Amino acid sequence: MRNKLIAAFACTTALVSTGAASAADLGARYNKAPAYVEPLFNWTGFYVGGHIGGAWTNEQFINNGIGAPFGDLVPGQGYRQRSAGVMGGAQIGYNWQANNYVFGMEGTISGLDNHGSFTNTAFGAGDDVFSWRANVLATIVGRAGFAVQNNLFYIRGGYAGVNNRLSVTDTTGVATGSGGQTHWHNGWTIGAGWEYGVTRNWIVGLEYNYAAFGSQTYQLGGTAGNYTFDTKPRDIQWAVVRASYKFDAPTIARY
Repeated sequence: MRNKLIAAFACTTALVSTGAASAADLGARYNKAPAYVEPLFNWTGFYVGGHIGGAWTNEQFINNGIGAPFGDLVPGQGYRQRSAGVMGGAQIGYNWQANNYVFGMEGTISGLDNHGSFTNTAFGAGDDVFSWRANVLATIVGRAGFAVQNNLFYIRGGYAGVNNRLSVTDTTGVATGSGGQTHWHNGWTIGAGWEYGVTRNWIVGLEYNYAAFGSQTYQLGGTAGNYTFDTKPRDIQWAVVRASYKFDAPTIARY
């Protein structure tokens, strides 16, 4: 009887040990997988897109010392006029991200609707009409920003250029005439903006910029002789909404 009890106890102990070992093995084999964490937004990569908004141009032109029998502005006289209008265009660029810092280069081309015209009253009622227009704006800039997941806050600065036209028409009086010229003005620009990664590829944002330009000499004499002005868009400011498509870059995952 005693031998039977010892044998039964040994058998029970063996079964319990086997079950515990199997349970431990099962637990090791079926450990819970780590929780999935959404990948961080990666700003690295090429992108293309478009923008639309408003622009404000401050135009200045001054007679630089050469007169004409029409136009009624003597040397030293001139005007400054401000105008606003719609602008829109395209951008292309590349971003590179290191931790939370993002650096990049970008080029833009935009069409402007900034223009103005007025009748000169320097000598009475006046009969000569001056007109100007800034119609194309281009920039090549560097960008530097700080990323907070899908948000990017950045500054930008670099080259700006604008296509500008000035003309005059005098159709009444003793001397009449007309003429105009178009020049490309070089300058610089600074700005700031915010972008948000809606998806892995689509980005939207807001941006504000300021640009200033150098002066050019415009010959408005036409066939009636010399009539030259030192002319420039003193500054252009613009604010736009942007949308860009970013081409895929390696995903940065966090666990």
